[in-house]
Amino acid sequence: MYDVYSVREDFPVLKEVVYLDSAATTQTPVQAVSAMEDYFFKYAGNHGRGAHRLARQTTDHYEDARENVASFLNIDHQKTIFTKNTTESINMVAHGLEWNSGDHIVTTLIEHHSNFLPWMRLREQGVEVTIIGPNEYGMIDPNYIENAMTDKTRLVAVNHVSNVFGSIQDVARIVKIAHKGGAQVLIDGAQSAGHMFLDVGALDCDFFATAGHKGLLGPQGTGVLYVKEPDMLAPTFVGGGTVHAVTTTGFELEPSPARFEAGTPNIPGVIGLGRAVEYVQELGTADIERHETTLAKDAARRLAEMDAVEVYGPQDRAGVVPFNVVGLNAHDVAMILDETKKICVRSGHHCAMPSIRFLNVEGTVRASFGLYNTQEEVDLFVDSVSQITSLVA
Repeated sequence: MYDVYSVREDFPVLKEVVYLDSAATTQTPVQAVSAMEDYFFKYAGNHGRGAHRLARQTTDHYEDARENVASFLNIDHQKTIFTKNTTESINMVAHGLEWNSGDHIVTTLIEHHSNFLPWMRLREQGVEVTIIGPNEYGMIDPNYIENAMTDKTRLVAVNHVSNVFGSIQDVARIVKIAHKGGAQVLIDGAQSAGHMFLDVGALDCDFFATAGHKGLLGPQGTGVLYVKEPDMLAPTFVGGGTVHAVTTTGFELEPSPARFEAGTPNIPGVIGLGRAVEYVQELGTADIERHETTLAKDAARRLAEMDAVEVYGPQDRAGVVPFNVVGLNAHDVAMILDETKKICVRSGHHCAMPSIRFLNVEGTVRASFGLYNTQEEVDLFVDSVSQITSLVA
């Protein structure tokens, strides 16, 4: 098990606040920031667009980052596409597949808007969408997905970990069910990649989308899309960097991943992401998962013991703890924690309004834990919420 106190030295902002909002964005270690600084100060050039030394160095570092991410997820680097975020990755699939009226998609009520709205919008093209509801703890029964599938089902789109409930879905079983029925599967791994051991290659999903700025510890504006069969997905954008040959009568695209990465990419961000993924690998995802879930389960248990607190989600959760203080608005609770104890938590609907409506609340307070949080921070957080409950006693 890694030394969390040594790890915290790599995240200077943690000296200033108690940061419990890693489900929104994690902090980035100094090693990744230094890698981005090296790009700007030592070899900044464009990716794949020049023969001079700076362009070659830039391309090498960018492609090294791709190799790092692909190795980490156990996927083919040629099928590993860099994007801006999970949202862009999922939209690329929604726009890149050829849809016909009558096609069918199965998704769930507990998706982030980014894995919900793209499929909802396809209804305008005649695509039917079935939405599976969870149980009270935010768990999706794979049998319900199987029962919802028809001979027209083209895609099953589900999250791995709910950003509202912290529930962990049985994606391995869902993939098998979908493939048995002849459908493809997209997994939203924004809340799982980097937070737990994950072998995307063994999972055998058709599409896997995740963000660079969450469990992978990279900078904002970076994301990853894995496509098992790239030839069946049309690029959403074309232009510089995507083509092998162009004439006045047509063009020939480059193979994957270049065909999907039009224009100048977020070069420093990707390089920083590559170094951040190395950092996560050095610590070990099994230890990270054990650390985060231990803190989250302890916090959830102690909050649930308070009469004025409602805690949501399953007992066996990821590092996400959603709750409400009865009689107080979620935003007010978050502001009190921030202003009195410098505790940073999320509040609101978490870009998942259907999930919040399912809970029959206006929003929740969400504490989410990262590999750098400590037991002392959990104690301070729980004690602070206990003090807030006295306001409504």
